Amino acid sequence: MAVPPAPPGKDLTPDQALDLLRQGNATFLRGEEVTPPSAKRRLALAAAQEPFAAYVTCSDSRVPPELLFGRGLGELFIIRNAGNTVDTVALGSIEYAVAVLQVPLVVVMGHESCGAVKAASDVVTNNAIFPGSIGPMVEPIIPAVLQARGQPGDSLENAVRQNVRRVVRQLREHTDPIMLDPQKEGRLKVVGAYYSLGTGRVDFFDLP
Repeated sequence: MAVPPAPPGKDLTPDQALDLLRQGNATFLRGEEVTPPSAKRRLALAAAQEPFAAYVTCSDSRVPPELLFGRGLGELFIIRNAGNTVDTVALGSIEYAVAVLQVPLVVVMGHESCGAVKAASDVVTNNAIFPGSIGPMVEPIIPAVLQARGQPGDSLENAVRQNVRRVVRQLREHTDPIMLDPQKEGRLKVVGAYYSLGTGRVDFFDLP
């Protein structure tokens, strides 16, 4: 069964947008394919975009959001970097999606076996040093690794989830009114998620 295109993002509530992602991940797990966009759809997107969610996730080649959620052109506004951190560039991109594109949902997603979080863990546990800009790149993840220490269960997964929580909290509580006001008004939600490489399932575990 083909996946229908999403309604325009500005016409969805945050919960409706999240439901679309949940439905899309279920479609992905069933192995169903997305219908290729028609020429008419491509022309409409050339004039304007109306994504229904902004998605912050890792650069890892195994976690492309469009595939994981069965979505097509113009539906997700994606910000990707190693370790799904939010620096000035990423934050500005998120704020653009919220203020200009009026997305009702922002998702921050970490994933199983994240190399950036593993590198940050190695810095903490083994005093590891990495060449080039890799070390500075993983520095923002180190507080999450420290917070996750001593938690029961898999230490790397705990650190990945804690890293997501920290970014989500930043976007919910410690950012510009561009982000804070629509959350207070109920027009925007920021959600944290974890993707399992082995199962293909996305767990939306940090909800406001």
